[in-house]
Amino acid sequence: MRERGRTRRLFGLGARAGGAMLKARLGGEADWRSLGEALFEGLSELKGPAMKLAQVMSQWDDLLPPELADELARLQRQAQPMPWEKIRTTLEAEYGDLKAHFATIEEQPFASASMGQVHRATTHNGETLVLKVQYPGLADVLESDLSQVRRLMRLGRWFKVSQARLDALFEELAESLRGELDYRAEAAALTRYRQRYADNDDIVIPAPIEAFCTSRVLAMAYVPGTPLREMDQAADDLRQALAVRLADWMTDELFTFGELHADPHAGNFAADGEGRLIIYDLGAVIPVPKARLQQMLKLLQATLEEDPMAMDTALLAMGGRQGEGAPLSLYRESAAAVAPLFAPGEQDLGDVRVHRRLRDLSPRVWAAMDRLQPPADTLLLSRTLNGHYWNLVRLQARLDMAGRARPLLDWARQGKAG
Repeated sequence: MRERGRTRRLFGLGARAGGAMLKARLGGEADWRSLGEALFEGLSELKGPAMKLAQVMSQWDDLLPPELADELARLQRQAQPMPWEKIRTTLEAEYGDLKAHFATIEEQPFASASMGQVHRATTHNGETLVLKVQYPGLADVLESDLSQVRRLMRLGRWFKVSQARLDALFEELAESLRGELDYRAEAAALTRYRQRYADNDDIVIPAPIEAFCTSRVLAMAYVPGTPLREMDQAADDLRQALAVRLADWMTDELFTFGELHADPHAGNFAADGEGRLIIYDLGAVIPVPKARLQQMLKLLQATLEEDPMAMDTALLAMGGRQGEGAPLSLYRESAAAVAPLFAPGEQDLGDVRVHRRLRDLSPRVWAAMDRLQPPADTLLLSRTLNGHYWNLVRLQARLDMAGRARPLLDWARQGKAG
């Protein structure tokens, strides 16, 4: 990866994005589709942190212009793979003579992402495994790329997001990306999760193959499955079963183990032939303190009670909502949009009317950002929860959200673990 050329191209993409955002901020009509296409083409080839940031942004379906969100979402499923010749250099650097270790390695990847891509292989004893290979040279350009990402994130000042919060969000993102470069850490996370869910027959987590794991190649048992993003035509009973398993798993992660899989795009989850939930890619796992969960649930309680003053108090307690003048009317409309999802009984998370109401509110959210100022240490968690929620939407889940939330809200009111 040539650092100077990458920097120039990232700067150009950032300037184009900034121009579109400024035009929209000033009341003009930005060509979000063209911007999205340019970002897809450029970031798909460049890979790295900027592509990761775009993938993160693509999960903000309810805030981004639909045309831009659609194009960025392509980065989750159609990213341009790196040529085999370059991937092979990494494999040979890690293993030496590939023929001494593997009977075959498929040159065509079956998954490509921002930091690496996945190739199927077989060992000489006939074992099928997958090799997640880090893009060559990525570690060398990471800090330079992060500098460009920081410049892109400064665009948030046009929406009156404080520099302190932008800096905190950047540090959270940078720490996560640096951690994702250590594939040995991900192998350890796979082992930990396999032990955690060893007795859960509804969840499958690929086993790391320690003999082939290095800092730049993660070797795992091959676990075939259908990604959640391809489940829209699956039988309804299968989709509903997967939705329940996904929702139950998220609750366990948060409230039993205090962690959460922080890369929730739909390609990282799949269904096997028995309808079990497969969890891939544990390169990003974040801790979730109980105190923060309690604060977020108190905000949810105030939202469901449609109490704007209590919502403001909850945001202040979390460290957000700076400045003068609580946006009470915005709180009321946000609560009215969210409340139907938590009405008694089974609710259809695929009901697009809810999402349209939230999307229609997004310009007002951005306009009030100087007062809302969401706490920086919840931004990654909120984005992650939003991504998991959209996976449930993709499954067209029908869940009793009120019933699921009730014991959690009780737990938050009591202020203690339980």
